[in-house]
Amino acid sequence: MKIHPLITTSAELADLCARLSKADFVCVDTEFMRENTYWPELCLIQIADSEEAAAIDPMAKGIDMSPLLELLVDNEDVLKIFHAGGQDVEIIYNLTGKTPHPIFDTQIATMAVSQSEQIGYSNLVESWLGIAVDKGARFTDWGRRPLTERQIEYAIGDVTHLAKIFPKLLNRLMKTGRGEWLDIEMEKLADPAGYRNDPDLSWQRIKAPGRNPAMLGRLKALAHWRELEAQDKNIPRGRIARDETVADIASHPPKVQADLAKVRGLSPAWKDNEIGRRMMAALDSATPMREDELPPRTPRGAPLGKEGALVADLLKLLLKIRSREIDVAARLLARTDELELLAAGIRELPMLNGWRFEVFGRDALELVEGKMAFAVVKNRLKMTRIEVPEPEPEPIEAE
Repeated sequence: MKIHPLITTSAELADLCARLSKADFVCVDTEFMRENTYWPELCLIQIADSEEAAAIDPMAKGIDMSPLLELLVDNEDVLKIFHAGGQDVEIIYNLTGKTPHPIFDTQIATMAVSQSEQIGYSNLVESWLGIAVDKGARFTDWGRRPLTERQIEYAIGDVTHLAKIFPKLLNRLMKTGRGEWLDIEMEKLADPAGYRNDPDLSWQRIKAPGRNPAMLGRLKALAHWRELEAQDKNIPRGRIARDETVADIASHPPKVQADLAKVRGLSPAWKDNEIGRRMMAALDSATPMREDELPPRTPRGAPLGKEGALVADLLKLLLKIRSREIDVAARLLARTDELELLAAGIRELPMLNGWRFEVFGRDALELVEGKMAFAVVKNRLKMTRIEVPEPEPEPIEAE
């Protein structure tokens, strides 16, 4: 594979993108810094197809990034390959308002052909290529210039290895017939809604007990205010106020600004500074949350009463067995909270639809309904079906 020197000019980038636009796929990775900012700061982009690879410096003076961004978000003929690409996609969305499409994530795909859940890039490379990745530059300051040859080599390796792994992984998926399992997961990754920093929805990231409309209304108003403050100052939202502090204020709102000095997580200066005044204004503007906005009620209890937790444990055991039997990551089949909801009598669940129902959901449902049981066969735990006799018809009384 041809490795280009670091690309720092618009002409070099345009030529590269013209060639890559004819490829079947491109592997993409980014290096960024976000520890001290709200918006991630893009420092480097690496890209490769099966024949060439390059690192691109978006911080180079005067470089026009539009050919690359057009390749990633507008060219539907080229598949974009990422590994654990959520943050990479977020950066591209922030730059363009669009997400790469079509998209393929090797971390998600690996879950369909092995029991590995959220496999790291280094482990992926070692398991598929037998190569130990040099981790020495992993925590480098990518915003500092000039970049060293070792940093650039390390960064480009992220996509050159991926370009070799993808065809092998794709071949495995085709052999197992599980490629269609991933369609929904990949579309979810590419959904722009997942990357919008909507202040009106920012309250949903904060854990708060209960469904009290007044409390949740205050939480929504405070979270909206904090998001705008963080965006305006370009600092992490936690630097404005931590989640637990926001939740505590929403639950126990101060009556006057001076009371902010007593709030854990805020400095005494909040009692009379401008940001404290803006927080109090946000609280004063809060209205009770509408019924259609309230989080769904958490089902309580289970069909078997106090035994509900044990039913959930049995479902988790079934999930482990099925994951091992078909060599797939358990998380791809069902989430733990889904199992608990199933034990509680809820039936509107992802695992009871589509391929998940065929592979796991049907058996999980039958276990809850008493139609399946565990058995030990040759020292291995297996599932067996129980023949449930049809109820005998009640005798018809003679008139």
